[in-house]
Amino acid sequence: MIHSNSPLSYSPHHRWKVLAAGVAANVAFSVAINGIPMTAVLMRTGYQLDNAALGLVLGLMGLGIAMSELPWGLLTDRWGDRPVLLMGLGSMAVALVAMALWAVPGAARIPGMGWLGGGLLLVGLLGGSVNGASGRALMTWFDAGERGLAMSIRQTAVPLGGGIGALVLPFVTLHFGFAALYGLLALLCALGAAACWAWVHEPPVARRASTAEMPSVPGASGPLHDARVWRIAAGIGLLCAPQFAVLSFGTVFLHDFGRAGLAAITATMVFVQVGAMVMRVWSGRWTDRRRNRPAYLRACSALSVLLFAGLAALVLAAGTHGADSVALRIALVALLAASGVCVSAWHGVAYTELATLAGAARAGTALGMANTSVFLVCFLTPFSIPHLLALQGWPLVWLVASACALMAMPLLVPRPAAADQKAAKTALSRST
Repeated sequence: MIHSNSPLSYSPHHRWKVLAAGVAANVAFSVAINGIPMTAVLMRTGYQLDNAALGLVLGLMGLGIAMSELPWGLLTDRWGDRPVLLMGLGSMAVALVAMALWAVPGAARIPGMGWLGGGLLLVGLLGGSVNGASGRALMTWFDAGERGLAMSIRQTAVPLGGGIGALVLPFVTLHFGFAALYGLLALLCALGAAACWAWVHEPPVARRASTAEMPSVPGASGPLHDARVWRIAAGIGLLCAPQFAVLSFGTVFLHDFGRAGLAAITATMVFVQVGAMVMRVWSGRWTDRRRNRPAYLRACSALSVLLFAGLAALVLAAGTHGADSVALRIALVALLAASGVCVSAWHGVAYTELATLAGAARAGTALGMANTSVFLVCFLTPFSIPHLLALQGWPLVWLVASACALMAMPLLVPRPAAADQKAAKTALSRST
């Protein structure tokens, strides 16, 4: 692992620079991963794809991240945050430049699915470096009373990047083409790498020793052998399914079923991302003060169940012809936006809970496990939606999203283990 040269090298406020670099890295990652799907309608036309092929190529980014998150997390715990972030962001920029050169549709040539899908898969494989490394850096630089806020601020980078992507990328693609799109994303990755080069370092020895506490599970030899870490990681992945449904096919839903124009679609997706940013910062600070992360996660899951079930019911009531009135169109947009914000608001809290359970010294591995689950779902969600559409249409899509949120609830907030319950009963009987 690479350490700082001197414990006096950094001011007491340097942790905020580390946070800023983590946000910059995650914004660059998120603009690519969450922004490219915002161009789904244009991509479907430009590359001449049907919905099934579109879902596959968009899902390949998530598959690449899912395949690489755990190896990147293990390397982060071994090498440190700085080299992993620099290696990942730098190579991601190179991959995007290669796509700008060889995977752009034009009048003379439309690249096959192999070029597009392979390029997006590679972007995902390399981009998987960002999540665990930036999260571990915050766990080692911030004390326990600030971690929820710091992790939630870092997690705002995901909707911030998605909002930038929703606002900028469709315009860039429409007016300047896919080469400009991939080139812009490569530039953002290079800027994120520069911020990490300047500010991300291992903390001084004293802080590192004080924050690298052992896992909170007695006898656990590491996150990979801890069943509770695996359960929370699985719950995080499941609750991301409805979020990815909104992010990957929300634009298609609003265009095809909601009959919304490009301006309305862009405004809706930007609102989802901005709302998620605000809620993530608020929830991190609020749960730090109240120490009620499990209760907050339970509430987010339950509300997501209700909102997506309501969206399914509204679509079912609208019938097969789509939103043929202004009032119905407004209702669909509002409910989709509310659902997207709610199901995106909990990430910082869940990741803090998971990293705290694993211990700061092993946070890279634990976050890699969670992100493996998240981006496996990121692959499966856009891949599955076209098949659900062919089976029963949009009502089934949103009903399945609601079911995923319902299944995530007991995994994110598990009941106490039997041994813990027995010990509690024993203590109660002794006290009486």
